Amino acid sequence: MERLPPATQLLYSELLQQCAVSLPNQRGISFVSKVVKDKRYWYLELVVGSTKRQFSLGRDTEELRTLIEKQKLLFKNALPDLKQRQKLVAMFISGGGDSPSTVEGRIIEVLSQAGTFISGGILIGSHAFNAIGNMLGVNWGSTAMQTQDLDVASFHHINVAILQDTPNVKSLILESGLGYFEVPALNHKSPSTSFKLRGQQFQVDLLTPLKGPDSNKPILLPHFKSYAHPIRFLEYLLENTQEAAIPFRSGILVSVPDPARFALHKLVVSQRRPVAQQLKAKKDILQASTLINILLEDRPGDIWLALDAAREMPKKFNLQLDQGIKYLPLEMRKQLLDT
Repeated sequence: MERLPPATQLLYSELLQQCAVSLPNQRGISFVSKVVKDKRYWYLELVVGSTKRQFSLGRDTEELRTLIEKQKLLFKNALPDLKQRQKLVAMFISGGGDSPSTVEGRIIEVLSQAGTFISGGILIGSHAFNAIGNMLGVNWGSTAMQTQDLDVASFHHINVAILQDTPNVKSLILESGLGYFEVPALNHKSPSTSFKLRGQQFQVDLLTPLKGPDSNKPILLPHFKSYAHPIRFLEYLLENTQEAAIPFRSGILVSVPDPARFALHKLVVSQRRPVAQQLKAKKDILQASTLINILLEDRPGDIWLALDAAREMPKKFNLQLDQGIKYLPLEMRKQLLDT
């Protein structure tokens, strides 16, 4: 673990602030016209990876051409700001900030541009852990912190103004042109909740809190028009989230869990893993320990608030949390158990 220089931390703050302002980005977008039966029609053409899609804008009229020219002008006027963000991303990475691989960054960007994170999606798992490190001004600097999965979670239902405008996450992933395919569920009658990148170990998993009796049955998320795998106690992680900037291309705005809750939830997860996943359980403990150490130094109040919220969770959650705390370094364990 290495603390980032103050100048690099300021770069992150600036990037986060700029990413919070939506800018029109013309990359992969163009306007094309076609003549059909002697009449001209306009289309918006979107290219993602190797996939090209066209969306009809309607029959050629002076009004439509005016709207297209206005949109092109918006794209042009946004270029200087987009370039500035790209510079910030480059400087932040040069200063020691953590950045995703191209494979990871491209799928996060696809999800973000379609509105996944503003529609209730939350980045969890190790990619959230790395994003939290940037937020806190540290680079974890260990391959033990990496993963081959990108986990995106959401509650079952999210209040949105217009459900039709929310993303179809499954279609986004499969039609991105990046090479993803559905991973069949154990029960072949159940819809898939995982999508693997062809030829690589990397995959995207959709998750949601489990309520009621234990079950592995996928749950439909209406606002994502997709199914997610249910996970017990995930609601603790999703009830308090923050915005974060992913340093990729011109920056990507995502939602991540509260860092303190993330750390405590990792302790619980470590105790819920089966014997066959003990290597992952050790990584859970390592991530939790590293993150708690930083928070106790810089933001101890966040830990105490997260512990208060944890004590409101079911008894089993707290039993597993206390068991996970026992695997932390002695001094850290004393501080958490003495509260």
